[in-house]
Amino acid sequence: GLGETEDELVRTMTAVRSAGARILTVGQYLAPSLRHAPVAKYYTEEFFVMIAEVGKKIGFDKVFSGPLVRSSYMADAI
Repeated sequence: GLGETEDELVRTMTAVRSAGARILTVGQYLAPSLRHAPVAKYYTEEFFVMIAEVGKKIGFDKVFSGPLVRSSYMADAI
């Protein structure tokens, strides 16, 4: 939500997987206050589904992708 491109996201996901990560979380940036960077773009549910599919193709064991997903998403269940 800060203006990154789809290509930048895929390159970052590939680098994270190459570093050995097996689980990926992808969420929507939401500005915590007016003093923080504004949201440049709100992504659709379809976008998050597509990102999850790309993550699986890159080789992640699990991909949690959605607008409210955070790095701690379901941490107690993994």
